[in-house]
Amino acid sequence: MADNNFSTHLKVVLGESVIASSAATLSVVAFEVPVWAMFVGWISYFTRGLNLKQGVINLTCVFIGVTLGIAATHVVVALTPMLGGYAISAVVFAITVLALSLAKAPVFNNLLGFFLGLVAYFASHQPPSITTFGMLALAATLGATAAFLAHALQKSIYS
Repeated sequence: MADNNFSTHLKVVLGESVIASSAATLSVVAFEVPVWAMFVGWISYFTRGLNLKQGVINLTCVFIGVTLGIAATHVVVALTPMLGGYAISAVVFAITVLALSLAKAPVFNNLLGFFLGLVAYFASHQPPSITTFGMLALAATLGATAAFLAHALQKSIYS
């Protein structure tokens, strides 16, 4: 019995590892997006509701978070002449209030997704642009898709 459980677990581990490796390779070779950003999407899928609908909602919340990060950068630039180094304090306060308030939205309310998107944007060290949004959205979508496939594989093996 224990050998069968180990064998099943090994199939899941190897299968999910192949999916993760494939997503990482696609990120770098085919799409030229950062692997770490792909894993932001992977993580977002598993934040809640392990099904396609919730995965899409989670991913959309990541997109909202990236958008908030881009907007925050524009506002910091606009406020810096008046507030100097304190512009970041005002903007982080406002963006945090907004993100925490969105947690009460009817559908797109995944707080972890919002903050994953914010972290992804700021970690990218890219300018606030549509191109940056597109790069991060593509990477996160690839990761969320891979996570969905990995979870589907796991469910099929354990069924």
